[in-house]
Amino acid sequence: MRVGAFMLSAQFPGQTHAEALERTVSAAVAAERAGLDSVWLAEHHFVPYGVCPNAATLAALLLGRTRRIGIGTAVSVLSTTHPVALGEQAALLHLTSGGRFTLGVGRGGPWIDLDVFGTGVAAFEEGFTERLDLLLRWLRGSRVGADGPQFSFPEVAVVPRADSRPEPPRPELAGWLEGRGMLHRFPRQRPAGAPSAEAAGPPVVVACTSPGGVRTAAERGLPMLLGMHSGDEDKVQMLAAYRAAWRACGRGEEQLARVEREHLAAGVVQVADRTSEARARLLGAMPGWFEYGLGAHRTVDGRERRMRDPREYTELLCDLHAVGTPRQCADRLLATAERTGLRRFALLAEGSGEHAATMDNIARLGSEVLPQLG
Repeated sequence: MRVGAFMLSAQFPGQTHAEALERTVSAAVAAERAGLDSVWLAEHHFVPYGVCPNAATLAALLLGRTRRIGIGTAVSVLSTTHPVALGEQAALLHLTSGGRFTLGVGRGGPWIDLDVFGTGVAAFEEGFTERLDLLLRWLRGSRVGADGPQFSFPEVAVVPRADSRPEPPRPELAGWLEGRGMLHRFPRQRPAGAPSAEAAGPPVVVACTSPGGVRTAAERGLPMLLGMHSGDEDKVQMLAAYRAAWRACGRGEEQLARVEREHLAAGVVQVADRTSEARARLLGAMPGWFEYGLGAHRTVDGRERRMRDPREYTELLCDLHAVGTPRQCADRLLATAERTGLRRFALLAEGSGEHAATMDNIARLGSEVLPQLG
């Protein structure tokens, strides 16, 4: 099992933006020290729910502050980002970190962000697949152009190339090279077309919250990121839908098994000596943060939005996830793994809202919970 820390850079009431970001930076260093597998970073705009506006930029900083641990985005929002710009960032981080970067992408929400960044609500409602496909072609190719509803531009060279493989000869040079016995110097490239799930370059995961999202991920051979609001039964259903969509594409079972090992489940962790203590710590901090942070979201077009009851939602998260004694936390993760087959977790570690408590939570996750997972 691979267990990582999930950091929203949450601004709890009474904290500054700098304090929230510093907690995330310190948590990444602490997670590496604790032996965790990874750190996952979220991005949000204009709300205190999370004050990191660009997860890839923060990932660059953390890759420089660490040496072993993986750093991923959970997620970079494609609805407000140009896929080529994000692809360039991802390639840069992949190549300069020795492959420690993972790019998680998602649709985001119908927020005012779409208006501010000029992409419009259509980018959220209809444009995700075009954006994802352009991003994947950029990460897997050597030259990319676009001719779609959202993006249209002539073919350009991909620089830097995420796969770092030698450039094949350009078509107009092929005859000249072959005639001089030089073509053999250029390694054969994978044929152009749909990106392979096993192509070189940074791993990509897709946030899935709906049947359409599950199909999108499966059709492209990409692993899923499942949200922390999902219980084990919800996860089982989404995994079944993924397998059905995968097989409908005619993909093989051996490749499916490899990709399924990369599915990622978001959750919550709070380790304490007593269950009541762990729950009290989260229930004393998270409802106020939810109300303060999620309540600040504005929709792009004034559509009605519903907000969960903050305390009920916190209680649900405590029930679903690794909240309690070290043994209880381990048992919860093992039960989810047994029920769903998932082996990879990103656990929200900052639910207390306090810097010192977050560092202690991560340390205990590493020293007292991970050894019980086998």
